[in-house]
Amino acid sequence: MSSPALTRRGSRSTRAPRDVRPTLTTAFVALTLALTVAACGLDGVGAGDDGHGDAAGPVAPPVAEVTPLEDVRSWEGEVSAVLPERPVDPVADPTPELPVTLTDAQGTEVTVTDVSRVLALDVYGTLSRTVFELGLGENLVGRDVSTQFPEAEELELVTQNGHDLNAEAVLELDPTVIVTDTSLGPWDVLLQMRDSGIPVVVVDSHRGLDNVASLTEQVATALGVPGAGAELAERIETEVAAVQDDIAEVAPSDDGRRLRTVFLYVRGASGIYYMFGEGSGADSLIEAIGAYDVAGEIGWTGMKPLTDEGLIAAQPDLVLMMSGGLESAGGVDGLLERLPALAATPAGENRRFVDMADAQILGYGPLTADVLNALAVAVYAPEAIS
Repeated sequence: MSSPALTRRGSRSTRAPRDVRPTLTTAFVALTLALTVAACGLDGVGAGDDGHGDAAGPVAPPVAEVTPLEDVRSWEGEVSAVLPERPVDPVADPTPELPVTLTDAQGTEVTVTDVSRVLALDVYGTLSRTVFELGLGENLVGRDVSTQFPEAEELELVTQNGHDLNAEAVLELDPTVIVTDTSLGPWDVLLQMRDSGIPVVVVDSHRGLDNVASLTEQVATALGVPGAGAELAERIETEVAAVQDDIAEVAPSDDGRRLRTVFLYVRGASGIYYMFGEGSGADSLIEAIGAYDVAGEIGWTGMKPLTDEGLIAAQPDLVLMMSGGLESAGGVDGLLERLPALAATPAGENRRFVDMADAQILGYGPLTADVLNALAVAVYAPEAIS
């Protein structure tokens, strides 16, 4: 299990920092910019007024229970991957060990003395879900727009215009600690919270299978419940490993038969068209569902504006997307009309698109196993949910 990137000096243990960096990597700065622009609500990002789209369709069954396509390339048509509604299942009823003094992912030393009123905020709602699964859900006093599971629906919203933090809404809730990453803005709001005396702990902004466990432990460390964090991290890793074993039974074992796959981030009316490559988090998602990540082959790294040349080089068989992004472009028809180079690829010709709710597909948190399962069903057994 990976160690967290926070150094904790408290009542029980001290953990060494894991590659603590004072600045974000270039790739994740690009992602933050892309998400921030999209979150401004310029084009009605997705379905509804919450600023992100939800995939619509039947819920994906366990991949171990479906009958896969005989030929993975035989399917034509788009599919939405929908997760089952999964109730919060706390790993513990922990008693926080406070105070905790730690160095966060940006190299800032923070002391947390009170976790009775917590805000856990990020663009995917992953951090708040993690707090609930740690057993501290009752300590949360507010939520971001992406936190929409039933147990959190009564919490006060502290974002507006999509994913913009509202300073007044945050201060009204009188939080004793804020746990966040850099995916929400404006950053000045968080600096204002810190200047007002509220401890602000910034956790790792990287999202991928390689740090799901350490991100979980970072949140737990900040809240004084490292034991619950280790337990939750182990549970997530066990669930992910089990799903990946099931996916291996239905995915082609030969690299030459795997679907050439790309991840597109789109906000149509805003003119935002990105392809996510190596190091973006989309690469590990593609590999985890047994598909072939084209990004490495064509040298596409991080998150970069989409080009005709990139699409032509990629020649994808399958495109993964956020549901809100696909909708913002006018669905598959609208996207192919706007991107003729995509229409000329195997994915475009066969309308082979799989979408998933914006707040889920790259969230990498307690629901990671469910995300992988739903995507795998959509790719290998689309008849089960079409």
